[in-house]
Amino acid sequence: MSTASVLLKVENLTKYFPVSRRSLFKRQDEFVHAVDGVTFDVRRGETLGLVGESGCGKSTTGRVILQLYRPTSGAVYFDGVDLVKLPSKELRMMRRKMQMIFQDPYASLNTRLTVGEIIADPLLVYNVAQGAELEEKVRYLLELVRLDPMYANRYPHEFSGGQRQRIGVARSLALNPELIICDEPISALDVSIQAQIVNLLEDLQGKFNLTYLFIAHDLSMVRHLCDRVVVMYLGVLVELADRDELYKHPLHPYTQALLSAVPIPDPFVEEKRQRVILKGEVPSPVNPPSGCRFRTRCPIAQPLCAESRPEWREIQPGHFVACHLVS
Repeated sequence: MSTASVLLKVENLTKYFPVSRRSLFKRQDEFVHAVDGVTFDVRRGETLGLVGESGCGKSTTGRVILQLYRPTSGAVYFDGVDLVKLPSKELRMMRRKMQMIFQDPYASLNTRLTVGEIIADPLLVYNVAQGAELEEKVRYLLELVRLDPMYANRYPHEFSGGQRQRIGVARSLALNPELIICDEPISALDVSIQAQIVNLLEDLQGKFNLTYLFIAHDLSMVRHLCDRVVVMYLGVLVELADRDELYKHPLHPYTQALLSAVPIPDPFVEEKRQRVILKGEVPSPVNPPSGCRFRTRCPIAQPLCAESRPEWREIQPGHFVACHLVS
């Protein structure tokens, strides 16, 4: 793969959140290890899926990439430019090329603004359009996400969840971005509406050559939408591969457990396949296990797994895994 085909490259990205606990005699400073040494890239025009359990650090990773949270350490290269080192003014201009679709369509829209004002806001902030040109742009964006332009004067509470998410998509497209981070954009929607939003995202990607980082925990939807998939557990990456390769030949025990929980429509196949049931609870990110983060729940863990953190290795071309026991 040529370097020119990579739009986003994340290297050893780390984000710790400080927490303080007061004991009888002193205050103890601790840290939530939300994202811990994450490395991956996203190619132009592709959809990379980022999956894992709730609380594993997926959304934090997306926000750190956009510099909504400044990282503790590491680098985020967008089109060859390290966003971490950019001054505020230059970072603000770079953000025109990167947008986010948030998880909750009920919380991500300003209830005091009309839909037209919400969509127009980024255009005004960056002085892209004003007056009649601004109104025309808003109408175009509403049509683009298959909403009636007459809705521009309505408020968010007058819309359903699916319609609100379409408004969020329209807002994300206002500045003609190259990269859109989709932070579980369908998890708060009814199943019947989820497919409509996914189909809309696919159509927009084909029309504008968009690049998506699609954060989700619905593995069946990820398989439908994504080109490659990266699996995250407790702040670290455990596996990355092309979609078909990952679903057919998962190598990491955690990936195998996740995929074994995905229902299969064929009752005969479903009856014969073996489920991987994980024991115990996800450890606290404040005090994660030594060595491999997954070892406390892993069915094949060995003493080595507690001694050192597994290396992020390319086992096969394009197939990366972090596990001592995979060769």
